[in-house]
Amino acid sequence: MRKADVVTKIAEKTGIPKVDILVALEAFFKEVKESLVEGEPVFVRGFGSFILKKRAAKIGRNIKKNVAVEIPEHFIPAFKPAKEFMQAVKESKHDLKEHKGDFDDQD
Repeated sequence: MRKADVVTKIAEKTGIPKVDILVALEAFFKEVKESLVEGEPVFVRGFGSFILKKRAAKIGRNIKKNVAVEIPEHFIPAFKPAKEFMQAVKESKHDLKEHKGDFDDQD
């Protein structure tokens, strides 16, 4: 499911115009990004948390030049689903084979 599909489903269920839903969804994404950039996690009860995970410094390799490169310690954004969310997914009855390759064309 893509963002446009989410907007369409919410519009169908609520009767709110798609453009208003898109604006609200984009505003939510922007606030989550800004909060994480500032180092503040975002908690959505019953859904999950948008958090920062710390990656330790390590040595990587530039394979084109065949040289070692030091990768400094840094943070990455992550999502931690709520227990209720995890339980609902575990109890769902769907075939995982249907979804194989759904996101292959996305970058």
